[in-house]
Amino acid sequence: MTMTTRVFSGVQPTGNLHLGNYLGAIVNFVKLQADHECLYCVVDLHAITVPVAVWGGPDELRRATREVTAAFIASGIDPKQHIIFNQSQVAGHAELAWVLNCVARLGWLNRMTQFKEKAGKDRENASVGLYDYPVLMASDILVYRATHVPVGEDQKQHLELSRDIAQKFNNDFSESIAANGHGDTFFPLPEPVITGPATRVMSLRDGTKKMSKSDPSDYSRINLTDNADTIAQKIRKAKTDPEPLPSEEKGLENRPEADNLVGIYAALSGKPKSALLAEFGGAQFSSFKSSLVDLAVAKLSPIAHEMKRLTDDPAHVDRILIEGAERASAIASQTMDAVKDIVGFIRKR
Repeated sequence: MTMTTRVFSGVQPTGNLHLGNYLGAIVNFVKLQADHECLYCVVDLHAITVPVAVWGGPDELRRATREVTAAFIASGIDPKQHIIFNQSQVAGHAELAWVLNCVARLGWLNRMTQFKEKAGKDRENASVGLYDYPVLMASDILVYRATHVPVGEDQKQHLELSRDIAQKFNNDFSESIAANGHGDTFFPLPEPVITGPATRVMSLRDGTKKMSKSDPSDYSRINLTDNADTIAQKIRKAKTDPEPLPSEEKGLENRPEADNLVGIYAALSGKPKSALLAEFGGAQFSSFKSSLVDLAVAKLSPIAHEMKRLTDDPAHVDRILIEGAERASAIASQTMDAVKDIVGFIRKR
């Protein structure tokens, strides 16, 4: 099997997607498809690692899975040129995860900070799935032998674990890998894709907190399903400070709300912060927000409209996921056949 330059990433179907998801992940997914072979996955197996009350039960999981799929397509990902699918339709994710569970070390998982954050103080009551989440994530990537993964700050540690697991598999089975005609290594060590500005979008109500779908205030975020009036209202009500905008980036220090709004404008416009501050420096937030409203509505309203059109036809969205899963399965099954031969499993030929 030859190595192919391939991008893999996934988004959990939990709750409403918001501007932070769009600018921090989906925008970059769209850019990457110009020069890479891409697989974009709705990771529904990951969604169920937390209590049912959190992910909402079967009907909500189906709805959210279709909504994330619609967001991918409405944002510009082409399901004909690339692969969009939901994780649970490709058995190789779970199958490889077991093999990698036997490669990963307990000490590695004990160091994963995200489990500690999500499980909180009641770790004994957390699911085994939540603890083992990083190994399934490694499987998601490695079952396609992906070479590049766009990740945010909160997932960098998991990508490092994926690299460690891939390296240990290559080391543990080096003789068998060579004997089966794969050369010195089987799994590539996936590299992080460096993303652009505004990858970390903060709450519109508190610039020190990340924009989150779990925040009780809907005014803390712009949902991708929000219409033009709602987008405008949320931006106008976004928290600011009494000082005018500075003319240089240094003036944004210790002004988290101002920095957040300028960062959002920069990401939506494709302009650097310095250029925006040169334009708006000395202006009051009222005029800056008016310009940001116009820009955000122009960029985001068409996405919301197309998402609604797609989700109003769930059978069409399901067909896209099924077709994508068939294409993904063709790649994953090649990997799994090779893994079984390398490990020593007898299989039907």
